[in-house]
Amino acid sequence: MTLAPLPYRVVDRRDETHDTVTLVLEPAAEALSPFAPGQFAMLYAFGVGEVPVSVSRTPDARRLTHTVRAVGAVTRALCGLRTGAWVGVRGPFGTHWDLAAARGHDLLVIAGGIGLAPLRPLVDAVLADAHEYGRLNVLAGARSPRELLYQDEFPAWGRPFGAATVDRPEDDWTGRVGVVTTLLGEARFTPADTTAFVCGPEVMMRVTARDLIHRGVRPDRVQVSLERNMRCATGHCGHCQLGPLLLCRDGPVVGFDRAEPLLTVREL
Repeated sequence: MTLAPLPYRVVDRRDETHDTVTLVLEPAAEALSPFAPGQFAMLYAFGVGEVPVSVSRTPDARRLTHTVRAVGAVTRALCGLRTGAWVGVRGPFGTHWDLAAARGHDLLVIAGGIGLAPLRPLVDAVLADAHEYGRLNVLAGARSPRELLYQDEFPAWGRPFGAATVDRPEDDWTGRVGVVTTLLGEARFTPADTTAFVCGPEVMMRVTARDLIHRGVRPDRVQVSLERNMRCATGHCGHCQLGPLLLCRDGPVVGFDRAEPLLTVREL
């Protein structure tokens, strides 16, 4: 981990949706330490500012892939970068998805909106080592078909079960309609022997985790990725505090058994 941003060059970019872009970054010289699925980097748009963005793929030890949604000044600047542009990067920061604890279990990967981005490296890792795990289920939800990420990758994720659903279908949408929890009835998993990884809007994660626990999945086997206003990413400034947790250091990935009491406190 380095506290000073290192220069990385944009070597590839892809428009995922009308407001979301995937950037592939390569270091100018020194590379950061390898990132684990679920960890994040602080991306610095020169002259604008810095924001935390999870890795959305780890193709090798040097390159980084980040999927960024334009929601503010810094993320709009990042989404506007073209091939050849430079960005400052520091990291890796935070906790990661605990795949080691999931070995031998059925897996539920459940995403809402941009929450699919931090989960994609986990799916890559599972598919690369599939014999170590039980059945893989990838469930993704979005507000509309236009906002559904990585649609071309779902055929590879659909074995044994992968599905997407949207809240507001468009005329040419032939898939499922409804919130992502409606897909749980079709997924193939044994609740008592399942580990779930959930990322998306906070209310979606809370409802999904409670549904999983009601179905018999243990709370400590439901992992969620939490988000607060991260600035220093080193646990010093306190902006990302959630009760006793500093999410840049103690998160973003947290077991729901720890997260639930904190997420039920209004304004926390």
